[in-house]
Amino acid sequence: MKKNIRILLGLLLAAALFLSLCVGRYSIGPKEVLMLFLDRLGLPGYLPVPPSEMQMVFWNIRLPRILLGLVIGGGISIAGVVFQALFRNPLAAPDILGVTAGASFGAALAIMVLTQWTLGIQSSAFAFGIMAVFCAYVLASRSRDRSAAVLVISGIVISAIFQSGLSILMYIADPYDQLSKIIFWIMGSFHTASWSKVEITVPIVLIGSVTLGLFGWRLNIMTQNEEEAISLGIHVSRWRLFYITISTLIVASSVAAVGTISWVGLIIPHIARYLVGPEHKRLLPVAGLLGGIFVLLMDTAARTVLASEIPISIITSIIGAPFLGYLILNRKGVRI
Repeated sequence: MKKNIRILLGLLLAAALFLSLCVGRYSIGPKEVLMLFLDRLGLPGYLPVPPSEMQMVFWNIRLPRILLGLVIGGGISIAGVVFQALFRNPLAAPDILGVTAGASFGAALAIMVLTQWTLGIQSSAFAFGIMAVFCAYVLASRSRDRSAAVLVISGIVISAIFQSGLSILMYIADPYDQLSKIIFWIMGSFHTASWSKVEITVPIVLIGSVTLGLFGWRLNIMTQNEEEAISLGIHVSRWRLFYITISTLIVASSVAAVGTISWVGLIIPHIARYLVGPEHKRLLPVAGLLGGIFVLLMDTAARTVLASEIPISIITSIIGAPFLGYLILNRKGVRI
């Protein structure tokens, strides 16, 4: 990776962390951030002890939110790179096999049945997200044609089924309580971030992302047609299942924690590819870092632009849709 790219990414990460830590309804300046860390480390200094209210906001609300945003944004972006490589499709997104539709259905069902039990909602969303991809894979395996295109079509079918189920649940949901919760969850938000979610979600996403990074070099071969990959000694269907399984775990755990985050897994891989090229050993970590930075910035905007918090998918869609149009109009200048 070129030195100037490293410097750029480092500066972007520092800026995103600074804004996320300091900006919000409860403003915390750089001096206060230093106070909070010194106080937590038990280091003596000339700075005063921060107020208890500031400590609560910083440690229990803002910091877990930042960790979730950084890790989830990175994980979804890495999954996007993998799916675009596997299906040799620049418009492939991490939800192409129905994981988001399944997770949304599971969350809506849990909201109606389990009401306020956050862990139950998260577990249901995760389970149904995994189930959706499993159903798509089983459906594709029943076909005589085992190509990636059939798997994509199977994902579209399963996604439509779960979307129909979600529509039914929204139709019968209590409009004064359950419906608004379902809609807000579907649009995605980090407002429920907590250390318990960090403990559950971050290890899954980090381990999955590192695993994909370690085996990223094989994706260079998987982007070729299947005959060439087989001639190079790659068991295509086996490795495709491996990559899909790890990526699905990342996306399902991410969506289960914070809801749907649109466009991140689609546009960030293109930006990373433009910066470092298509070689996946370099592309995966850069996409992960860019995705984390992007989600941090979008979440900061979502919680500060208006008096009430905006669902993050609204912000990412405002940025993502025009960017996709730009890619279409300027395809010659970008490695899609």
